[in-house]
Amino acid sequence: MDDVVPAGATQVVPLVEVQVRGDLDARSAPSVHDVLEEALALHPRQLVIDLADCELIDAAGILLLLDTHRRAMRDGGTVALRSPSARARRNLKLARVDRVLQVLTSDSEPPRVTP
Repeated sequence: MDDVVPAGATQVVPLVEVQVRGDLDARSAPSVHDVLEEALALHPRQLVIDLADCELIDAAGILLLLDTHRRAMRDGGTVALRSPSARARRNLKLARVDRVLQVLTSDSEPPRVTP
């Protein structure tokens, strides 16, 4: 009976990872938003967004990442970005997103999971 969750309680998942392939821009943001919605519905303590296969992030993509971060924080979780390309990392730095979100520069760096 350990698997029973009381009515109204939220079950928390420790870690959810989402991989973004292709550019994260105004054209792709709505479909990426849908995937991130599904990930946030799991109430993860840590959401890792893997950007290794994402060459470009524009303003729409940055807004989506920041909104995802805000919503995760509201539920007690955190968001980390893994392995952004040099170009994407530059755009994140210019927008100062790297001051808000944890940016993991390699797969060897484990995400910080909040206890």
